[in-house]
Amino acid sequence: MKPALKVRELKIEKRLDNFKEVVLGYTEKEAQEEAKRCFQCKNPRCVLGCPVNIDIKKFIFQITKKDYYGAYLTIKEKNNFASICGRVCPAEYQCKKMCVLNRNKGSFADSFAINIHLLERFVGDWGNKNVSLPEKNKRFKNKKVAVVGSGPAGLCVAYELAKKQIEVVVFEALNELGGILRYGIPSFRLPRKVLDFEMNYLRKLGVKFITNFLVGQTTSLEDLFKEGISAIFLGTGAGIPKLLGIKGEGAPNVYTANEFLTRVNLLNAYQFPRFHTPLKLGKKIAIIGAGNTAIDCARVALRLQRMNGLKIDTTIIYRRTEIQMPARRIEIEHAKEEGVNFKFLTQPEEFVLDKNGYVKKIKCLRTYLGEKDRGGRERPIILEGSDFFVKADLVIVAIGLKANQLLIKRSPQLKLNREGNLFVNGETLETTLKGVFAGGDIVSGEATVIEAMGMGKKAANSIIKYLSNA
Repeated sequence: MKPALKVRELKIEKRLDNFKEVVLGYTEKEAQEEAKRCFQCKNPRCVLGCPVNIDIKKFIFQITKKDYYGAYLTIKEKNNFASICGRVCPAEYQCKKMCVLNRNKGSFADSFAINIHLLERFVGDWGNKNVSLPEKNKRFKNKKVAVVGSGPAGLCVAYELAKKQIEVVVFEALNELGGILRYGIPSFRLPRKVLDFEMNYLRKLGVKFITNFLVGQTTSLEDLFKEGISAIFLGTGAGIPKLLGIKGEGAPNVYTANEFLTRVNLLNAYQFPRFHTPLKLGKKIAIIGAGNTAIDCARVALRLQRMNGLKIDTTIIYRRTEIQMPARRIEIEHAKEEGVNFKFLTQPEEFVLDKNGYVKKIKCLRTYLGEKDRGGRERPIILEGSDFFVKADLVIVAIGLKANQLLIKRSPQLKLNREGNLFVNGETLETTLKGVFAGGDIVSGEATVIEAMGMGKKAANSIIKYLSNA
């Protein structure tokens, strides 16, 4: 049995001083070759591994028949944004893990599983090039829905409602659209042209976008209803960074991942003074965390070092081992190829400051792994007396996000669950405020793009039913 067909990638020497896309995707010939590896199982388990249950078997079969338009429509039934998801979905933990060709019985798929995400990307990119944009929708039903947030969940809701000729206005707090897809994911993973295409597609469907508008501050949910909005969807994500809570964390050369990536991806701070937002750059950069965001920070940081003529010296610090890292395996491999260092079984205890109040080194402790926690990962245990120091003049804390409670404070009828996320009805995704629905990370906590989109689709169906009964 042959392993999956490797995808073409930008050579290492051509990627470190720019933000060009690294994974280049399959050609038509390569997509054909990979699709023909599929066994076309009678009961395809890969579909069960997909959070939105795309008919994977069907669209792969359509690829083998060169029916790319059919494959495009098959994916579109469940996932509106194939070009995006094909690039950022953690397929090795989802659909690929369930593939019968996968020989790894651990937490992620091996190199023999069908590269489902790359085939999805091929179809999505084919569709973006070959399928005409829809005629602009000018006829709407007498209903108007406000979508708060233009991240994956919000975009999915807007798409589903606009298809049903329901007028949609999307409010985005930042000056550009896309939410975490734009400010949180570097362009070497998700090119801006891919994201911009989807925004233009939604505009063609008649969706209206309003940027620099913070619902909960600029206006309230109650005011939106008074202005004629029939229903509201909250898709503001989990935008508040979690902190380590250790001494020295407030130093000016300690960034959260959110701030660092936003400055680079959205504000172009690395091109200061051409752009007005500065960015402190270090000679020795340490990233705390091991998820996709931590990897993104490390790969961005080393590019900035290279682009500024500095020696690459970027290190990820993680309290478990590589096998427990929640990041996508391909991102970990790319980070290694590009020169990111890793310190495993290491837990920061204190940021040691110089006389000017800047971090100069990190006091760390060695750890070892104990019994598994409720999440199924081995719990790190501190090895007493094992302290040592890691030099760093720039630190990025990338240990996760939590829900922003601004809306809850402005609209106290909204309630939180025990995890601090927005409480919703599990069946309808309606909040405790009538006519207000929610989905994505604000409800689930940090999740994948496709999981957020799945919640968006579910919420859109509930909103359609709600409007028909209103």
